[in-house]
Amino acid sequence: METIILAVVIAVVVLGAIGGLVVGSRRKKPLPPPPPAAPDITAPPAEPHVGDEAETPRDEPRRTIEEVGLPGGPPVAVEEPPAAEIPAPEVPAIEVPEPAAGRMVRLRTRLSRSQNALGKGLLTLLSREHLDEDTWEEIEDTLLTADVGVRPTQELVDSLRERVKVLGTRTPAELRGLLREELLKLVGTDMDRRVRTEPEGRRPGIVMVVGVNGTGKTTTTGKLARVLVADGRTVVLGAADTFRAAAADQLQTWGERVGAHTVRGPEAGDPASVAFDAVKEGKELGVDVVLIDTAGRLHTKTGLMDELGKVKRVVEKHAPLDEVLLVLDATTGQNGLIQARVFAEVVDITGIVLTKLDGTAKGGIVVAVQRELGVPVKLVGLGEGADDLAPFEPEAFVDALIGD
Repeated sequence: METIILAVVIAVVVLGAIGGLVVGSRRKKPLPPPPPAAPDITAPPAEPHVGDEAETPRDEPRRTIEEVGLPGGPPVAVEEPPAAEIPAPEVPAIEVPEPAAGRMVRLRTRLSRSQNALGKGLLTLLSREHLDEDTWEEIEDTLLTADVGVRPTQELVDSLRERVKVLGTRTPAELRGLLREELLKLVGTDMDRRVRTEPEGRRPGIVMVVGVNGTGKTTTTGKLARVLVADGRTVVLGAADTFRAAAADQLQTWGERVGAHTVRGPEAGDPASVAFDAVKEGKELGVDVVLIDTAGRLHTKTGLMDELGKVKRVVEKHAPLDEVLLVLDATTGQNGLIQARVFAEVVDITGIVLTKLDGTAKGGIVVAVQRELGVPVKLVGLGEGADDLAPFEPEAFVDALIGD
């Protein structure tokens, strides 16, 4: 009996467990999905995802880009842009310099603007009815102020005193003629003022240009090249000023304008080496003249002055120098004479170039520097223009001093 009851209890328990599992499985059944929402016509189309089926291709022939026309117009041909053209470097045009002959006469007006004070001052004083001691002292002061120098001034005053005493009455024309003669005698008309560039039996002529910084030395060298080219010469330029920034570039620009070749070296290189190479190339090219631009030496720098002497010695291994031109700023007055004296001790100066003579310069410096060195003024700078370097002509200079 007990066995029957136990079996019934077990059966009831088993049936209950089976019923609970069935009920639990029915409760866990997922709910049906909600109905799809209405499509949003403003939203952009969904991007395709990896694995999505692509649209079945249509069986139509493919067209090239040339066959596809733009809306409202015929097909547009696609052209490749033209390749960019590289501009050729500009070659500077060769200039034809103004003839050197007679330049000073043509530039006389420019010269006389700054020099008339000397000539007109002297004529005014000499025109006084009574030439007493005070008047002669004023004449001396006028000459000294014009940088004529003490000894030349005394010579001129003594000569004028004697001739005025003999002349007696003095008309303006007579006074002007008298003063012109005495000034020409002082300036000197018997000096050889040619720039020697044609040595006998050899080529090229060799010219070295020296001077302190700021006198316009490199510019003068370039302008001298133009003077020579205007006279039908061929020129090589030697840029031996290796210490001043852009000096070689400046000289080369001057040379290119007239077709002259420029020999240059590295910046801060050996100036003597550049000068040597310039003469060597001048010989090889068969040119008429080699112009050597040296560094602007301060006359107080003994070592640099010695180096200038070295440049001269090295150049003379090829051939002797035909000219050593000293460039002086005419506005520096007596300081220019000190410079001239020191340079003359290092190299044998053969000629003087006075720059800025058309500015505030006093014309007497021409007389003073010639007396100091015993060499002639050969060239004068009368302006900033490329062709304003003129061969010095004493007659034209004195006429500019005393005016018409």
